[in-house]
Amino acid sequence: MSVRPPLTSPLALTSPSTVTVIGWDGRPPTPAAVRALAAATLVLGGRRHLDAVAPFLTGNAQTVTFGNVTAGLAALTAHLAAGGGPAALLASGDPGFFGILRALRRHLLDSGHDPDAPGGPGIEILPAASSVTLAFARAGLPWDDAIVVSAHGRRLGPAVNACRAHHTVAVLTGPASGPAALGAALGSLRRRMFVAEELGTPTERTTWCTPRQAAARHDWRDPNVVVVVDAGGPGTGRPTSEEHNPAGWLFPHRASPPGWALPEAAFTHRDSMISKFEVRAMALARLGPAPGDLIWDVGAGSGAVAVECARLGAAVIAVDRDRDASERTQANARAHGVAVEVVLGAAPGVLADLPTPDAVFVGGGGPDVVAACARRACRTVVVALAALDRVRPTWDALAGAGFEVAGSQLAAARLRPLPDGALRLAATNPVVLLWGAHAGKHDAGKHDVSR
Repeated sequence: MSVRPPLTSPLALTSPSTVTVIGWDGRPPTPAAVRALAAATLVLGGRRHLDAVAPFLTGNAQTVTFGNVTAGLAALTAHLAAGGGPAALLASGDPGFFGILRALRRHLLDSGHDPDAPGGPGIEILPAASSVTLAFARAGLPWDDAIVVSAHGRRLGPAVNACRAHHTVAVLTGPASGPAALGAALGSLRRRMFVAEELGTPTERTTWCTPRQAAARHDWRDPNVVVVVDAGGPGTGRPTSEEHNPAGWLFPHRASPPGWALPEAAFTHRDSMISKFEVRAMALARLGPAPGDLIWDVGAGSGAVAVECARLGAAVIAVDRDRDASERTQANARAHGVAVEVVLGAAPGVLADLPTPDAVFVGGGGPDVVAACARRACRTVVVALAALDRVRPTWDALAGAGFEVAGSQLAAARLRPLPDGALRLAATNPVVLLWGAHAGKHDAGKHDVSR
């Protein structure tokens, strides 16, 4: 194995208890990494990492193969406690980017070895190219406007919702959340998947496929990274790279829009049949839409709430039984450059086949619709009511599902100019907003990504 030129200035390993974390991306190690390996009396890493650096180890180096990370780190701290000398920890790619570094620092602190204290075990980092960098390079795609999510050792739901909401997503997968599971969860959505397997190795393999093709395969090899991109093409309303990060100056991209609770004029609607921005402001505050969430907007009408939730980074499904309303929701989503999945059908029946939401806004439908939403929602249900006779039954429907219920009557008076330049107050129609929060079910939907 040859040695590649240094990417940075060589690091001076002056402390006998230095832990050097060496990233590996399939290329030969840098001179600084070679020196760290030669000086190490303990080298830890996965089997493939240890095999790759074996020519650079001395006969005095003890090696520990990482199977269980906790056990491997325990061996490291025991070595440090015994004054065993410098150690090297091998990792894939950039150890500071969804890598071992966070777990290492936490473990050292928990075991009484403060890496930042004088005389403590210093940590030196020698990063390689991350798997995300390599995956986008292999795909030939820019990624300064992408988001990166991890499903490794975590629930798949938030990663799937990120892929629903954003136009370019890199997913760091795990054994139980690989390309097949991700493809099955994305189903018929218009997405393309780029699966990069065993990056940097002689058996590296890359594949473009649809979610359904990914779900049908059972021969995906670990480790792998999946890049999910919008396959809708021009005219779908999804932002292009230039529209999403026009100056190309910010990474990560801006997570929230420059404003929310937009004026009614920002949306196409019929005969003022749209939730007023004062109501939307309160509803959004209670829904709490964020990246990784799935929000339902039931009885969506113009889709104003759905679009606002999508602008805040959530995945959104808008449901309405009226075809014209559904088309307006699609038009408003296109106008604001966000992804909203529109489902035409009558609630509560149509809700049965939808993936489980984190939060639901109900803008139309009776208590039976609210009860159906409450049975599925993991965190919150928010209901807007114009008719007072529906307040009590709606409250009871939320309480009957185990939610803690609260509400407010919102009656705004907007300032309007008079011909003589004075200002008057123009009242809007009062609306009752009820919301139910069920903290005990907050994470339940993250497990359910089925349709």
